[in-house]
Amino acid sequence: MLGLSWALPYLLLLLPLAILPWLSHNTEKKVVWDKLLPVDRFSTLLSITHKGLASWVIMALLMTLAGPFTPEKTVERYRQGAEFIVLLDRSRSMDDIFARRPLNSLPVEKELIRSKRKVSRDYLVEFVKRRPDDRFGYVLFSDKPTEILRLTYNKAAVLATVEAGGLGKGLSKTNIFSALKLAADMFQREDYRGSRNILLISDGGQVFTDEQKRYLVRTYPEMKLSLYWIYLRSMRGMTLDSSDNDSLLWLDMPERKIHAFFKTLNVPYQAFEAGSLEEFSAAINEIDEQQYQTLIIEETLPHQYRTDWFLWLALVALFLLTLSYLYTWWGVRQAYQNRHK
Repeated sequence: MLGLSWALPYLLLLLPLAILPWLSHNTEKKVVWDKLLPVDRFSTLLSITHKGLASWVIMALLMTLAGPFTPEKTVERYRQGAEFIVLLDRSRSMDDIFARRPLNSLPVEKELIRSKRKVSRDYLVEFVKRRPDDRFGYVLFSDKPTEILRLTYNKAAVLATVEAGGLGKGLSKTNIFSALKLAADMFQREDYRGSRNILLISDGGQVFTDEQKRYLVRTYPEMKLSLYWIYLRSMRGMTLDSSDNDSLLWLDMPERKIHAFFKTLNVPYQAFEAGSLEEFSAAINEIDEQQYQTLIIEETLPHQYRTDWFLWLALVALFLLTLSYLYTWWGVRQAYQNRHK
């Protein structure tokens, strides 16, 4: 009934007690001629109402004692948002100061000197808070990737994980391919629910092998993934795309090679070059604005007791029964007064 479960279902066996009001004593009288008895349909209806309301009260109270509740369940709802797996670089270079100023520049306030990892953490926290309906996964990687948090709607868990990602020191190597592969594996374990995005935050690059390239070219379009890369510039002046004013030292940089390869993946790809807090903030804002699409989300409805429903039913029935008996009392009193005038 109404998807209800019962804490003490055996008490429902007492529901037949609701017929007690109908088991009234026989009050019939013998008369010489039954035509002398007036037909009072209203009194008959009132008697039936009394019994019905009394049965109603008994059943409602018994159901209350049985402890009705709706069990915890998961329902699907449609929202506007996306799914993100965040790949955060934990190599040693991410501990360097973000947007380091030249050595001959004036000193800056101490609180403005933050590592790339801490800046990334702060902006990720802001990004997660902006998107209440998104599902997030979280991966830290250096030479090997670690799945810190599988895809979840639990924002408290996501925020705690992102905050913890800013602790400790990084390792020496950067293996971006292993992180990209792990992200694809994480999505592959899940049903498709909407826009799937991988957010890579790193300050380095990698030269992929032919086998690694073939895997990404095959897997990413097949799984309908989108790729964002927030590249934290380590070398002042260098950009991911080549230009006429390039230094010869930048021509074979792994960052440029991986950027050029990402463009050939045949999936939505966008790179953001962040060399300042303003550029990092602009990148987060643009990603946030782009990813509001129809998303099927799972919402967990908690276990809830429903005793209040039946208490209200009993209260309403008891109120009506009281009114009915007051009316009966008033009618008898009026009849008595009229007879003795």
